[in-house]
Amino acid sequence: MNPDEHNLRAWEKESSGGGNWSSIVSSEIIETVRRGEFLFSMSPDKRPLPEDWLGSLEGVDLLCLAGGGGQQSAILAGMGANVTVFDFSSNQLKLDCLAAKTYGLEIATEQGDMRDLSCFRDESFDVIVYPASNMFVDNILPIWQECYRVLRPNGRLLATSMNPIAFAFGRDQLDETETPTLQFSVPYSDLESLTPEELEAKIENCEIFEYGHSLEDIIGGQLRCCFLLKGFQEGYWGETFEVKTDKKFPQYIITYSVKPS
Repeated sequence: MNPDEHNLRAWEKESSGGGNWSSIVSSEIIETVRRGEFLFSMSPDKRPLPEDWLGSLEGVDLLCLAGGGGQQSAILAGMGANVTVFDFSSNQLKLDCLAAKTYGLEIATEQGDMRDLSCFRDESFDVIVYPASNMFVDNILPIWQECYRVLRPNGRLLATSMNPIAFAFGRDQLDETETPTLQFSVPYSDLESLTPEELEAKIENCEIFEYGHSLEDIIGGQLRCCFLLKGFQEGYWGETFEVKTDKKFPQYIITYSVKPS
Protein backbone atom coordinates (compact mmCIF):
# COMPACT_ATOMS: atom_id res chain seq x y z
CA MET A 1 0.00 0.00 0.00
CA ASN A 2 1.27 3.47 -0.94
CA PRO A 3 0.28 5.94 1.82
CA ASP A 4 0.20 8.91 -0.57
CA GLU A 5 -2.08 7.10 -3.01
CA HIS A 6 -4.31 6.06 -0.10
CA ASN A 7 -4.55 9.67 1.11
CA LEU A 8 -5.45 10.86 -2.37
CA ARG A 9 -8.29 8.33 -2.53
CA ALA A 10 -9.37 9.29 0.98
CA TRP A 11 -9.42 13.00 0.17
CA GLU A 12 -11.38 12.42 -3.03
CA LYS A 13 -13.92 10.50 -0.94
CA GLU A 14 -13.93 13.13 1.82
CA SER A 15 -14.37 16.06 -0.53
CA SER A 16 -17.11 14.44 -2.62
CA GLY A 17 -19.50 14.54 0.34
CA GLY A 18 -19.12 18.17 1.35
CA GLY A 19 -18.19 18.99 4.92
CA ASN A 20 -16.28 21.69 6.74
CA TRP A 21 -13.34 21.80 4.34
CA SER A 22 -15.19 20.85 1.15
CA SER A 23 -17.96 23.39 0.61
CA ILE A 24 -17.61 26.77 -1.04
CA VAL A 25 -17.55 29.92 1.03
CA SER A 26 -20.90 31.58 1.67
CA SER A 27 -22.22 34.56 -0.27
CA GLU A 28 -22.44 36.48 3.02
CA ILE A 29 -18.69 36.15 3.55
CA ILE A 30 -17.94 37.14 -0.04
CA GLU A 31 -20.06 40.27 0.45
CA THR A 32 -18.03 41.25 3.54
CA VAL A 33 -14.85 40.68 1.52
CA ARG A 34 -16.09 42.96 -1.27
CA ARG A 35 -16.99 45.66 1.25
CA GLY A 36 -13.44 45.47 2.62
CA GLU A 37 -14.70 44.29 6.02
CA PHE A 38 -13.47 40.70 6.10
CA LEU A 39 -10.73 39.78 8.60
CA PHE A 40 -8.73 36.85 7.24
CA SER A 41 -8.09 33.93 9.58
CA MET A 42 -6.02 30.75 9.31
CA SER A 43 -7.48 28.76 12.20
CA PRO A 44 -10.98 27.33 12.79
CA ASP A 45 -11.66 29.74 15.67
CA LYS A 46 -11.64 32.58 13.09
CA ARG A 47 -9.09 34.60 15.01
CA PRO A 48 -8.00 37.23 12.49
CA LEU A 49 -4.41 37.52 11.38
CA PRO A 50 -2.55 40.76 12.08
CA GLU A 51 -3.33 43.07 9.17
CA ASP A 52 0.30 43.54 8.15
CA TRP A 53 0.79 39.80 7.55
CA LEU A 54 -1.21 39.85 4.33
CA GLY A 55 -1.19 43.55 3.58
CA SER A 56 -2.88 44.76 0.41
CA LEU A 57 -3.50 41.89 -2.00
CA GLU A 58 -4.53 44.00 -4.98
CA GLY A 59 -2.70 42.58 -8.00
CA VAL A 60 -0.56 40.25 -5.85
CA ASP A 61 0.36 36.83 -7.27
CA LEU A 62 -0.71 34.41 -4.54
CA LEU A 63 -0.37 30.66 -4.20
CA CYS A 64 -3.02 28.94 -2.07
CA LEU A 65 -0.98 25.84 -1.27
CA ALA A 66 -2.84 22.61 -0.44
CA GLY A 67 -5.82 24.88 0.09
CA GLY A 68 -8.50 23.56 -2.24
CA GLY A 69 -12.15 23.47 -1.27
CA GLY A 70 -13.58 26.75 -2.52
CA GLN A 71 -12.97 28.75 0.64
CA GLN A 72 -9.61 30.52 1.08
CA SER A 73 -9.11 30.87 -2.66
CA ALA A 74 -12.39 32.74 -3.16
CA ILE A 75 -11.80 35.02 -0.18
CA LEU A 76 -8.27 35.87 -1.30
CA ALA A 77 -9.36 36.44 -4.91
CA GLY A 78 -12.14 38.66 -3.62
CA MET A 79 -9.48 40.67 -1.76
CA GLY A 80 -7.80 41.39 -5.09
CA ALA A 81 -5.12 38.69 -5.37
CA ASN A 82 -4.29 36.75 -8.52
CA VAL A 83 -4.91 33.35 -6.94
CA THR A 84 -3.56 29.97 -7.98
CA VAL A 85 -4.78 26.99 -5.94
CA PHE A 86 -2.53 23.94 -5.75
CA ASP A 87 -4.07 20.81 -4.24
CA PHE A 88 -3.78 17.01 -4.32
CA SER A 89 -7.51 16.44 -4.74
CA SER A 90 -9.32 17.06 -8.01
CA ASN A 91 -12.62 17.23 -6.13
CA GLN A 92 -11.29 19.99 -3.89
CA LEU A 93 -10.11 21.93 -6.94
CA LYS A 94 -13.53 21.56 -8.58
CA LEU A 95 -14.96 23.43 -5.59
CA ASP A 96 -12.53 26.29 -6.21
CA CYS A 97 -13.70 26.41 -9.82
CA LEU A 98 -17.31 26.38 -8.61
CA ALA A 99 -16.62 29.25 -6.19
CA ALA A 100 -14.97 31.23 -8.99
CA LYS A 101 -17.97 30.71 -11.27
CA THR A 102 -20.51 31.42 -8.53
CA TYR A 103 -18.94 34.70 -7.44
CA GLY A 104 -17.43 35.90 -10.71
CA LEU A 105 -13.82 35.48 -9.61
CA GLU A 106 -10.63 34.53 -11.43
CA ILE A 107 -9.01 31.50 -9.77
CA ALA A 108 -6.43 29.26 -11.44
CA THR A 109 -6.05 25.64 -10.30
CA GLU A 110 -3.23 23.13 -10.44
CA GLN A 111 -3.26 19.55 -9.14
CA GLY A 112 -0.23 18.00 -7.49
CA ASP A 113 1.71 17.02 -4.38
CA MET A 114 2.51 19.91 -2.02
CA ARG A 115 6.11 18.65 -1.73
CA ASP A 116 6.72 19.16 -5.46
CA LEU A 117 5.98 22.57 -6.99
CA SER A 118 8.07 21.96 -10.10
CA CYS A 119 5.16 23.10 -12.30
CA PHE A 120 5.96 26.65 -11.13
CA ARG A 121 9.04 28.64 -12.13
CA ASP A 122 11.39 30.14 -9.57
CA GLU A 123 10.09 33.38 -8.03
CA SER A 124 6.53 33.01 -9.35
CA PHE A 125 4.60 34.34 -6.33
CA ASP A 126 4.51 37.25 -3.91
CA VAL A 127 2.55 35.43 -1.20
CA ILE A 128 1.90 31.82 -0.23
CA VAL A 129 -1.06 31.03 2.01
CA TYR A 130 -0.68 27.50 3.33
CA PRO A 131 -3.64 26.27 5.44
CA ALA A 132 -3.38 23.38 7.91
CA SER A 133 -2.54 20.62 5.43
CA ASN A 134 0.97 19.47 6.28
CA MET A 135 -0.37 16.75 8.59
CA PHE A 136 -1.25 14.76 5.47
CA VAL A 137 2.37 14.19 4.36
CA ASP A 138 5.22 12.43 6.13
CA ASN A 139 7.96 14.99 5.42
CA ILE A 140 7.42 18.75 5.37
CA LEU A 141 11.01 19.87 4.78
CA PRO A 142 10.69 19.73 0.95
CA ILE A 143 7.60 21.95 1.26
CA TRP A 144 9.57 24.78 2.85
CA GLN A 145 12.30 24.42 0.25
CA GLU A 146 9.80 24.63 -2.59
CA CYS A 147 8.00 27.57 -1.00
CA TYR A 148 11.29 29.43 -0.74
CA ARG A 149 12.10 28.70 -4.38
CA VAL A 150 8.79 29.86 -5.86
CA LEU A 151 8.55 33.04 -3.74
CA ARG A 152 9.99 36.29 -4.99
CA PRO A 153 12.41 38.28 -2.81
CA ASN A 154 10.48 39.81 0.09
CA GLY A 155 7.75 37.23 -0.57
CA ARG A 156 5.61 36.15 2.37
CA LEU A 157 4.73 32.66 3.60
CA LEU A 158 1.75 32.29 5.95
CA ALA A 159 1.52 28.70 7.17
CA THR A 160 -0.74 26.88 9.63
CA SER A 161 0.30 23.65 11.34
CA MET A 162 -1.30 21.44 13.95
CA ASN A 163 0.37 21.82 17.32
CA PRO A 164 2.57 18.71 17.76
CA ILE A 165 1.24 18.17 21.27
CA ALA A 166 -2.18 17.35 19.78
CA PHE A 167 -0.64 14.25 18.21
CA ALA A 168 1.23 13.36 21.40
CA PHE A 169 -2.10 13.09 23.23
CA GLY A 170 -3.85 11.43 20.33
CA ARG A 171 -6.26 13.45 18.22
CA ASP A 172 -9.25 11.20 18.94
CA GLN A 173 -8.67 11.44 22.68
CA LEU A 174 -8.79 15.25 22.52
CA ASP A 175 -12.37 15.05 21.21
CA GLU A 176 -13.53 12.63 23.88
CA THR A 177 -12.07 13.70 27.23
CA GLU A 178 -11.05 16.86 29.05
CA THR A 179 -8.23 15.00 30.83
CA PRO A 180 -6.20 13.32 28.07
CA THR A 181 -3.00 11.41 28.78
CA LEU A 182 0.16 11.35 26.73
CA GLN A 183 0.16 8.39 24.36
CA PHE A 184 2.52 8.94 21.44
CA SER A 185 5.88 10.39 20.55
CA VAL A 186 6.41 13.21 18.08
CA PRO A 187 7.14 13.14 15.18
CA TYR A 188 3.96 11.09 14.89
CA SER A 189 2.64 8.83 12.14
CA ASP A 190 -0.61 6.88 11.98
CA LEU A 191 1.32 4.20 10.12
CA GLU A 192 3.72 3.67 13.01
CA SER A 193 1.54 4.46 16.03
CA LEU A 194 -1.81 2.82 15.37
CA THR A 195 -2.40 -0.83 16.17
CA PRO A 196 -2.66 -3.20 13.18
CA GLU A 197 -6.41 -3.38 13.78
CA GLU A 198 -6.79 0.42 13.88
CA LEU A 199 -4.66 0.81 10.78
CA GLU A 200 -6.65 -1.81 8.89
CA ALA A 201 -9.88 -0.05 9.87
CA LYS A 202 -8.55 3.22 8.46
CA ILE A 203 -7.66 1.51 5.22
CA GLU A 204 -11.00 -0.26 4.97
CA ASN A 205 -12.92 2.95 5.69
CA CYS A 206 -10.69 4.99 3.36
CA GLU A 207 -9.80 7.46 6.12
CA ILE A 208 -6.94 9.92 5.77
CA PHE A 209 -3.57 9.02 7.31
CA GLU A 210 -2.17 11.80 9.49
CA TYR A 211 1.33 12.82 10.55
CA GLY A 212 2.38 15.06 13.43
CA HIS A 213 5.55 17.06 12.80
CA SER A 214 8.06 18.38 15.29
CA LEU A 215 8.53 22.09 16.01
CA GLU A 216 12.07 21.61 14.75
CA ASP A 217 10.66 20.74 11.33
CA ILE A 218 7.74 23.18 11.40
CA ILE A 219 9.71 26.26 12.47
CA GLY A 220 13.33 25.15 12.23
CA GLY A 221 12.68 23.81 8.73
CA GLN A 222 11.65 27.26 7.55
CA LEU A 223 14.65 28.89 9.20
CA ARG A 224 17.06 26.41 7.61
CA CYS A 225 15.70 27.43 4.20
CA CYS A 226 16.69 31.01 5.10
CA PHE A 227 13.19 32.29 5.76
CA LEU A 228 13.00 35.07 8.33
CA LEU A 229 10.32 34.41 10.94
CA LYS A 230 8.37 37.64 11.38
CA GLY A 231 5.25 36.60 13.25
CA PHE A 232 3.67 33.79 15.26
CA GLN A 233 0.05 33.17 16.27
CA GLU A 234 -1.82 30.43 18.10
CA GLY A 235 -5.28 29.16 17.24
CA TYR A 236 -8.03 26.88 18.51
CA TRP A 237 -10.87 24.84 17.03
CA GLY A 238 -13.42 27.32 18.32
CA GLU A 239 -17.10 26.94 19.12
CA THR A 240 -17.98 25.40 15.75
CA PHE A 241 -16.20 22.15 16.66
CA GLU A 242 -16.68 19.99 19.73
CA VAL A 243 -13.14 19.42 20.99
CA LYS A 244 -13.20 18.90 24.75
CA THR A 245 -9.59 19.97 25.28
CA ASP A 246 -9.81 23.05 23.06
CA LYS A 247 -9.11 25.50 25.89
CA LYS A 248 -6.34 23.40 27.42
CA PHE A 249 -3.74 24.37 24.82
CA PRO A 250 -3.66 25.94 21.34
CA GLN A 251 -4.48 23.34 18.73
CA TYR A 252 -2.87 25.32 15.88
CA ILE A 253 0.24 27.37 15.28
CA ILE A 254 0.46 29.94 12.48
CA THR A 255 3.77 31.35 11.26
CA TYR A 256 4.50 34.41 9.14
CA SER A 257 7.84 34.21 7.36
CA VAL A 258 9.56 36.32 4.71
CA LYS A 259 12.06 35.42 2.00
CA PRO A 260 14.78 38.07 2.31
CA SER A 261 15.70 40.22 -0.66
